[in-house]
Amino acid sequence: MLKYFSADWIFPVSSPPIKNGVVVVNSDGEIEEVLTREHAENLDLDIIKYKGAIVPGFINTHCHLELSHMLNQIPAQTGLVEFVQHIIKSRQGDIAEIKQAMYAADQEMFENGIVAVGDISNQISSKEVKEKSKIYYHTFIEAMGFNPDRAVAIMDNVKRIKHDFKPLKTSIVPHAPYSVSSELFELIKGEAEKDNTFISVHNQETKDENTFFENKTGGFLDLYQFLGLDITFCEPTHKTSLQSWLPYINKQKTLLVHNTVSNKADITFAKLNNPNLYWCLCPQANLYIENALPDVDLLMDENVKITLGTDSLASNHQLNILSEMLTLQKCKQVSFEKLLSWATINGAEFLELDQQIGTIEVGKKPGLNLIQLSVDFKIESDQAKRLI
Repeated sequence: MLKYFSADWIFPVSSPPIKNGVVVVNSDGEIEEVLTREHAENLDLDIIKYKGAIVPGFINTHCHLELSHMLNQIPAQTGLVEFVQHIIKSRQGDIAEIKQAMYAADQEMFENGIVAVGDISNQISSKEVKEKSKIYYHTFIEAMGFNPDRAVAIMDNVKRIKHDFKPLKTSIVPHAPYSVSSELFELIKGEAEKDNTFISVHNQETKDENTFFENKTGGFLDLYQFLGLDITFCEPTHKTSLQSWLPYINKQKTLLVHNTVSNKADITFAKLNNPNLYWCLCPQANLYIENALPDVDLLMDENVKITLGTDSLASNHQLNILSEMLTLQKCKQVSFEKLLSWATINGAEFLELDQQIGTIEVGKKPGLNLIQLSVDFKIESDQAKRLI
C-alpha cells in the first residue's frame, strides 16, 4: 500500500526543494516517486498534506550512548580538562539505571527523527539497546592509552570488545590525540586498513590540547597528574595537535570530531595529509563544555565535508540533530539548505549509508521528518515530527 506525503516544501537534498511536492512511499518505507504539485494534481491520490517542510531522516555522526545516565550530572562550562575528570569519576553506576537511560536516549533520538548514529563505546554495555533499536548504529570502539608500553595490551582488549559486538558494525578508533600513544595509533591504523573501515577521533576540542603538543604545558598536565600518569617520556612536537597526530592516520576515511580550535593552517595541513576527512560539529556540546564554537565560516570557506553530532547527555541536554542545526543557524548564520546537507547526506556518506538514506530519492529508505520553516527558510522550532 502506497502513502502520499505532501507539505509546503519537500527538500530531497539531492535536488532543489519542491514547493507543494508529494513523496510516494511504499509499506516498507521505500521512496517510490517524488512528484511535483502539477504532476500530483493530474492523479487521483489520497494525499496526506502537512504544513511545513518534509526532509530526510537525520544522521547523528557522534554520540556516546553509554553516557546517557549522566544527564545533568556535570557542571557546564568547566572546560574540557575538568569535564573529563568528571566523566572518569561519575561514569560508573547502577547497571539497570544505565541500561534504562540508554533505552530512553535511543528512543529520544528515534522520536527526534534520527535514523543513523555513529556511537562511541568503551565497553559492551550498549549492544543490547543497539540490537533492539529502530535506528542504525555504527559503533566506534575507543582505544585509549598514552603509555607506549601498554599499546599491545590495549589493542588486545578493544579487539575483544569488537568481537563481542558482533554482528553489529564496528570500528576500532583512537579516543583523542592526548590519550593515544603513537604506538597505539599505528596499531589502530593497521586494524582500520585490515578491515577497510572508517574511523573517528576527538580533535582539537580545547586550546589546552594544542598547548600540550606545542610545548608540553597547560591544563592537560593536571589531567595526567589526576590519572597518575608519568609522561616524562613525552616530548613536545612544537606543532598543533592535529599536525602532530594526523600523519599516523593518513589514508583511512576519518571523522574529526569537535574541531573547536582548528585553524586555517590545520585545515590546510589536514587536506594535504588525508583527502578523505569529514569534520563533525557538535555545537551544543562545545558550548556546554568550553562555551566556544568552531570557526564554522572557515570550515565552509575551506569547503570541507561537515557532519553533525550531539555528543552525549553528559555534555548536552538533548540528543536532537535539528536542535544542533538551530544552534548553528542562530550563532553562525548558516543557511538551512547547507545545514540540512550536513545533517543528512554528508553523515550518510561518512557512514557509507548514502545508497540507503540521506536523501529523498527513488529506491531509498531515508525516513521522513516534518519540520517548521519560515518563509525565508529559517528553522522555527527544534521539534521534528517523524512521519516514517
